[in-house]
Amino acid sequence: MIQLTSYNSEKMHGSILTLTIISLLAGCQGQQQNTSAQSDEQAAVIEQKNTQREAQTQTNTSAEVQTKSKSSQENEIRFNHPRIENVAGLNHESLAPAQMQQVRHRIGAVYPPMPMPPILPPKPMPPQFENEQARENYLKNEQNPVKQVMLEPVSTFSIDVDTGSYSNSRRMIKMGKRPPADAVREEAFINYFDYHYSAPKSLETPFNVHTEVAPAPWNNQRQLLKIGIKGFDIEKAELKAANLVFLLDVSGSMNAPDKLPLLKSSLTMLTKQLDENDSVAIVVYAGAAGLVLPATKGNEYQVISNALNNLSAGGSTNGAQGIELAYQIASQNFKKEGINRVILATDGDFNVGMSSVDALKKLIANKRKTGIALTTLGFGQGNYNDGLMEQLANIGNGQHAYIDTINEARKVLVDELSSTMQIIAKDVKIQVEFNPAQVAEYRLIGYQNRLLKQEDFNNDTVDAGELGAGHTVTALYEITLANSPAKQIDDLRYQTPQQMPTNSDFSSAQDELAYVKLRYKAPNSDVSKLMSQAIFASETQSQFAQASQDFQFAATVAGFADKLKGEKYTGLWQYQQLIDVAVANKGDDPFGYRNEFIQLLRTAAELE
Repeated sequence: MIQLTSYNSEKMHGSILTLTIISLLAGCQGQQQNTSAQSDEQAAVIEQKNTQREAQTQTNTSAEVQTKSKSSQENEIRFNHPRIENVAGLNHESLAPAQMQQVRHRIGAVYPPMPMPPILPPKPMPPQFENEQARENYLKNEQNPVKQVMLEPVSTFSIDVDTGSYSNSRRMIKMGKRPPADAVREEAFINYFDYHYSAPKSLETPFNVHTEVAPAPWNNQRQLLKIGIKGFDIEKAELKAANLVFLLDVSGSMNAPDKLPLLKSSLTMLTKQLDENDSVAIVVYAGAAGLVLPATKGNEYQVISNALNNLSAGGSTNGAQGIELAYQIASQNFKKEGINRVILATDGDFNVGMSSVDALKKLIANKRKTGIALTTLGFGQGNYNDGLMEQLANIGNGQHAYIDTINEARKVLVDELSSTMQIIAKDVKIQVEFNPAQVAEYRLIGYQNRLLKQEDFNNDTVDAGELGAGHTVTALYEITLANSPAKQIDDLRYQTPQQMPTNSDFSSAQDELAYVKLRYKAPNSDVSKLMSQAIFASETQSQFAQASQDFQFAATVAGFADKLKGEKYTGLWQYQQLIDVAVANKGDDPFGYRNEFIQLLRTAAELE
């Protein structure tokens, strides 16, 4: 007999087994030749015993079979292994069954069965991370190009007070993600912050206009022209009575902590600002729309709060049906001299019903004519439809905000309640005419989806943005002076600069960089009023650091937005420079929004 010393190696394992079997067979065959008669008799006896044993085995119960020891099962498996049955030199036909059984038993003694390999769980698949931003919807938002004053001296646009783009981008940056370029709207970044412009003394002049010019921080051979508007401020206690309809999305897509639960908390904060002269109704929509709370006095806080707390999410989304019902309820409770507004709170995932953007625009535009405004509050991530939310607010004479935290809800619905609720001027348009003798090029920063044709400025049927009580609106132009070596467009070969008139009526215009005109309508009027003023070259600051704190901070915000959109115009301005300017010009920051912006700059710098 060959002694087995190891069977860890597969090759040694097989060879030892082969030699063992051949040795055993040789012994059996020799014994058969010397004592054939005795072997025949023994074989008969063994055969009889085997037959009896097999008969007894067949009578065993299934329970006894199941309790067979693990080693016996493994021996049986090992003895029937193909390497035993197919070993070279083994003549199966020359052996009697009893002899073959004897061989198997001897092999089992010499070659003990190996333990069964453990059954391992399936290898876990690596986590699959879905690109949530790819499912969010943003309108195409390319930056405004540089224009030559000689060819296009006039720029016309509507004001915009939306801030949703900034808070939505902030949410992504805090999550360690760079926002898509189309998600960044420069004007929303700039107008997220309050600036210390002086307000008018009365509603007779609903807003004041402020202008300032200084070198651009990213290129001191170009200038920044700032146009700022400050609306007449109204204290909360003096706000008109409000007829509010909360239009709330309770579809399945709102079933997330940063959606319906945050929505409930946000609107609960708003209801605490109301009194008995106000009214609140709640309309919800999922697959269908329904009235959850009829018009209820604003001081019935517990009733309104209970109605909000009882909401739950489920079903598909038919937002168009909900909008129609909300406007119907608002019309039934219309306050002639008050505030009439539908507040739409949703992630914008309109997947059932009239989901066409154009169809929704038409519906909102028709309802706007009834004197009921629309505010949109965006919630959540992953399927957020920013493009639709912003468009509906623009069409509905309202504003769009994105609520990512309870602090943002407080900012929009408590701290800025007056500007969010009460309109002091509607259809506000701005038109700037640049003097080609002073300015060669200009670029409007932001307001891409609020651009107007030149003739739209005097056309009172063309819709434009609304200004709320106390609102500030800021627009920035990057301009290149006529004598600057930093022009971005070559002079034309066959054109010559226009010459200014020499008569006395235009003598003062020689020093003008630009002429700014604004048109607006009173909230209850369809006829616009005109305001205008000139911007003089002599008022330009020679150094960026000499500009006001608000100017420098607004320029930093604009520079940050440009970097997020690809650094096309501010590539030489590094993040540390932005941080330094923002820190130096944080100024009075009672709510901490500017300090939060500085921290956002630091986080964005790390993401680079």
